[in-house]
Amino acid sequence: MTTEPTTAARTAPPKQNPMLKLVLEMGPLVLFFLANSRPALFRPLLEPIMPASLLEGEKAGIFGATLVLMVSVVVSLFISWRLTKHLPVMPVVTCIAVVFFGALTFFFHDDLFIKLKPTIVNVIFGTILLGSLAFNKLLLPVVLDSVMHLTEEGWRKLTIRWGLFFFVLAALNEIVWRTQTTDFWVSFKVFGIMPITVIFALAQVPLILKHEIKDPDAS
Repeated sequence: MTTEPTTAARTAPPKQNPMLKLVLEMGPLVLFFLANSRPALFRPLLEPIMPASLLEGEKAGIFGATLVLMVSVVVSLFISWRLTKHLPVMPVVTCIAVVFFGALTFFFHDDLFIKLKPTIVNVIFGTILLGSLAFNKLLLPVVLDSVMHLTEEGWRKLTIRWGLFFFVLAALNEIVWRTQTTDFWVSFKVFGIMPITVIFALAQVPLILKHEIKDPDAS
């Protein structure tokens, strides 16, 4: 008896050049880092649209970087949509969260909100993934925009691992922003979270290969 794939109803999204995809994902984060570490470079662009009070003082970098991040994630998502006519779940949720928490940062003149954004977004993803298992739903293929075909056991194990991983990322973000400087937090967000995520994803390859359904159309 052949195990049916749990992603049979999904249609593969248009493929995007891997390098372009990486640029679109990392571009906003790199600009975020540069705007925070070199605020003078971005000041001519920000002066017409940011209150002068936010461009002065020790927090000028993080405020300017927040606005740069807000604009760049929207532009990145728009470019991705124009190229593929497809909007992956995670980038959409991330974009909405960046704009929302960025707006709160400016409204209250407090960088606490942009620092909380990764914590809340990761908790949301972790809760959705692990909570969906209680209702016998497997949402990981949707969250990760995946078209892999795995057995139900494989998807369940992978869902548990990714769900717990999102909570680990949330905890790491809380530890870093609460114990380190803003500049360190920005660097960790850009150059720490991505390598950690890549390493974790690569560590799941053996599980994926073990439970992969080679020919989902076979009966």
